[in-house]
Amino acid sequence: MWPAWTAWHREQLRTNLWSVPAALILAALGLFAVTQRLDRAAYRGEFRPPSWVISGPADASRLLLTSIATSVITVVGVVFSITIVTLTLASTQFGPRMLRNFIRDRGTQLTLGTFVATFVYCVVVQVSIGPGDHGEFVPHISITTAFGLVLIDLMVLVYFIHHITTQIQLPQVIAGIAKDLAHAVAVQSEDQPRFAERRPAHEPSLDELLATIDTFGGVIRTPKSGYLQFIRHRTLVRIATEADAVIRLPYRPGHFLVEGRELASVWPPAAAEQVAAYLARAQATGPHRTMTQDVAFGVDQLVEIAIRALSQAVNDTFTALTCIDWLADCLCKIAPVWSPTQVHRDAGGVIRVISDQVSYERLVQRAFEKIRQAGWGMPATMIRQLDALTTIMEQTTDPERAQVLMDQATMIHRANLESVRDASDRADVDRRYAALRDLHAQLGG
Repeated sequence: MWPAWTAWHREQLRTNLWSVPAALILAALGLFAVTQRLDRAAYRGEFRPPSWVISGPADASRLLLTSIATSVITVVGVVFSITIVTLTLASTQFGPRMLRNFIRDRGTQLTLGTFVATFVYCVVVQVSIGPGDHGEFVPHISITTAFGLVLIDLMVLVYFIHHITTQIQLPQVIAGIAKDLAHAVAVQSEDQPRFAERRPAHEPSLDELLATIDTFGGVIRTPKSGYLQFIRHRTLVRIATEADAVIRLPYRPGHFLVEGRELASVWPPAAAEQVAAYLARAQATGPHRTMTQDVAFGVDQLVEIAIRALSQAVNDTFTALTCIDWLADCLCKIAPVWSPTQVHRDAGGVIRVISDQVSYERLVQRAFEKIRQAGWGMPATMIRQLDALTTIMEQTTDPERAQVLMDQATMIHRANLESVRDASDRADVDRRYAALRDLHAQLGG
């Protein structure tokens, strides 16, 4: 299975509040089937239940199960209501995406599923109580199991309170985004085409092919608006090979598609209709961005938190500095492995798909420019950004990428001269810039 495709499906399943609870409900029904069979066997006298099994008449058992079910569903409603209110207040400080992180959090899903599964179990056990051949049937083993599930629920509740209070702490949120970003970079680096190095004997250059497609290619229109979330490049290669065509994608995951606008161009134009019929299977569009193939989205999330922190309404410089630190860590991981493939070839080495990809230069720009603009006149953020650029420069061996970093440093240095009033503060920033410039010179810049 292709790594990026698997990761995207896993992300879709993870970003909801029903998949884990549904699985736990099925597990609860399976547990009920097991305990019910044991209770039926005990009811027929095939074995004697252990002494620790709860016993009692049918009415008392129904009352116990009703009390457990009511208490469990009440607790889960109150806890999650309070949690959502807390997260809503927290999201106003560092962005509305916090609510999405709450939804995709496994601890949250596990807690909800455990409580709901206990509720369902108690309901089906209560329904099973009724008349039988040897008097009224009371599933004592099932009732004892329900009591055990309540003890598990209490432990899960304690875990959830600890988990959610940790999760809403801003450093934890920032570190979590950085972790997801590093994982997305690793997945996208693994998902490279197999035949990128093969070449046919005679083929037009990439520039010639692009010019031909732009001038004479057939256009496929976008069927619905939304963010492009995922592209199955290998499926597109197969489609283009079957149609003996070349597909050009002017958009990449993370771009917003407008219904009726160009989605792809195809050469020769006669193949456009055949490609359009299968194109929906090779791409996914939705109301929000995802990080599976959109690495820039992770950078944007960290930048959003940083510029919110630097706003006059929040004025939290230390949060911005934390974001800069994690951005530096992410770019250090990206620098040695980031080489997205623009051209995708078939088994014979023929160009079949030409896609747009975010460059290393653009990732660096997104990571530093908005924060530099928001931190105008703030030497603390300038110093931390220059320190981050120095850290990344130390991990960089490509002269072109080193120059990209140096360009950002030059803009920060210029902002320092124009916006910082105190001479000693300007001198502090200048020292960091001079150290970075010397490092760049050592690398041959």
